[in-house]
Amino acid sequence: MEAYQRLQFDLLLGIAIERFVERITHRCGGYEAALTQLRADPQGEGVWLDTFVRTFLRDFLLDNPAGACFILQALVRREIVAPQPGAIGTMIEHMAVRAFADLLAAKTEEALEMSGATMEEP
Repeated sequence: MEAYQRLQFDLLLGIAIERFVERITHRCGGYEAALTQLRADPQGEGVWLDTFVRTFLRDFLLDNPAGACFILQALVRREIVAPQPGAIGTMIEHMAVRAFADLLAAKTEEALEMSGATMEEP
């Protein structure tokens, strides 16, 4: 991946983290509750991780095979569960959503932990 593409991906991920943290913190009623719910059930009430990722990628015009390739190229070293057999375009889009969602969940946990720690300090 070229340096400019890495920068674009990092900016995209940063925006996703910021929006996702804000969304689940609001829906779950605070940093601790959001973190607990994210860890317990990322697809559950108030979090809906995959729905967020699909919508986010659509908003940034990355919900297509070319966008999926961009995401997968940035996350080439990450491991995911293999998708169900099907059309190549559908499979790579599914893999991109899964890889991005997994990374977003991990980075969101970090952000929530830091935000919660910051809120507790006197």
